[in-house]
Amino acid sequence: MELRNLRALVEVARQGGFSQAARTLFLSQPSVSKAVRQLEEELDTELFVRLGEGARLTEAGELVMARAVAMLAEAEHMRAELAEMRGLFTGKLRLGLPIFGSARLFAPLFATFRGRYPGVEIELLERGSVRLEEAVLAGEVELGVSLLPVADAFDVQPVCNDPLMALLWADHPLRDRERLRLAALEPSPFILFDHGFALNPRIEATCRARGFAPQVSARSSQMDFILALVASGMGVALVPRIMTEGRRLAPVRAVLLDETDLRWRAALVWRKGAKLSPPARAWLALTRETFPQEGGR
Repeated sequence: MELRNLRALVEVARQGGFSQAARTLFLSQPSVSKAVRQLEEELDTELFVRLGEGARLTEAGELVMARAVAMLAEAEHMRAELAEMRGLFTGKLRLGLPIFGSARLFAPLFATFRGRYPGVEIELLERGSVRLEEAVLAGEVELGVSLLPVADAFDVQPVCNDPLMALLWADHPLRDRERLRLAALEPSPFILFDHGFALNPRIEATCRARGFAPQVSARSSQMDFILALVASGMGVALVPRIMTEGRRLAPVRAVLLDETDLRWRAALVWRKGAKLSPPARAWLALTRETFPQEGGR
């Protein structure tokens, strides 16, 4: 079973089609089709349903896809460990970062990491925390960022313990407060993040613990759009303080949410007991240098 065929399978599945995968792999479409066909012949089963505008995995394809991702990751680990034995530091850092907060929290680390390990290629997956946890367990990335608490399937390294800020529109009755409690927002509609963001269920659960269910008026994965929705008076939003720092908010007002049990407690996560590659271990060591153990700010 050749790794190039497994790589073709994975990219066709991720990109949703053979043409798209060919562009990603810098190959011709016939080459990608041939690689997948060879794999199907070797396994004696169809791995994709060919569609007019793309392809989707069969049930057997889903199983092979999961194994292929793990096998490719192991091959990458092996190459990195061999390079480490030769006194080199190369390989690939496969890292999952959240769409929100990463620019301020992690961007400075990339320059430091690149300066120390110029031979390491960085491959990023940017998604909500729920999707990143799935990617870590599936072997798509070695390290991901999620919100504490996480399942027992993960080992963790805290990186940030940030309060939330309530974003209020210009004439909201609470906009002049320095801080407020969650219950004070009960009459207001809420703008939440898209499904797949781990902060959503924490906000909703804390609202229920305070005796109310939030009225959700909209959801978005774009901070600028969330700000625009708040500015229009469509609802209030709760975001980590780090996402408001250095950003022009006016006419929206950010007020500190005074709730100790509702904070943005971000952590690096990886599969419990996993043997991390040298690049992943190096990134983990850098985060431990950069952030205090409890992730406070």
